[in-house]
Amino acid sequence: MSLLEATEAAVEALRPLRFGPPVACVYNPLDYASELHHAWLDRFGRGHKEVLLVGMNPGPFGMVQTGVPFGEVAAVRDWLGLRGSVRQPAHVHDKRPVSGLGCTRSEVSGKRLWGWARSRFGTPERFAERFFVTNYCPLAFVADSGANLTPDKLPKAEMAPVFAICDRLLRQVVAALRPQLVVGVGAWAEQRARAVLGDGVAIGRIPHPSPASPAANRGWEPLVDAAFAQMGVAINR
Repeated sequence: MSLLEATEAAVEALRPLRFGPPVACVYNPLDYASELHHAWLDRFGRGHKEVLLVGMNPGPFGMVQTGVPFGEVAAVRDWLGLRGSVRQPAHVHDKRPVSGLGCTRSEVSGKRLWGWARSRFGTPERFAERFFVTNYCPLAFVADSGANLTPDKLPKAEMAPVFAICDRLLRQVVAALRPQLVVGVGAWAEQRARAVLGDGVAIGRIPHPSPASPAANRGWEPLVDAAFAQMGVAINR
């Protein structure tokens, strides 16, 4: 199954799911930002990869806007060079508007991740020869207050069908790309990768680039370089 086919199947499976409090709105950028996401898959998701980076779920000023994992707008538009229209989700929280590539807010995590890729590889094509980036969960959850809710903090019973779909999607992505190494961006993504993939592929972790991490704020790029070095992955400069 291709990445596009796997993505479309996940969108259809997720569509009927409903969520109670504390969730007020659910955003699925694989659906309303499908034009940009498909461009991402088509241009950078071909062939086999050495490393598959797995994040948690979309950020409000990243993938929620662009359909690209960790998709900080400037990086998607100016470095990855992707273009595409973004529709409106079915339900939009007034504190979390979707402006697509016109969004003027910057997502720190995405800026750090793609900034690291640019500084180490120079061009997105060189990065994509070896690496691909995905998210375990394609849904973003928003509280009544407008706060971002991460999947690990939501009721387990309500998230069980979501995780079943996400587990299947991750297996399909791994089957399509055949990475030598699956790397969780942060501890939670690593834990999900281990739970889903078992011993079928080598699994590691890099620190999450979130601004909520004091270590990342002191200098995330050297931490990532060191983590990859420990995993035996040579990073070109």
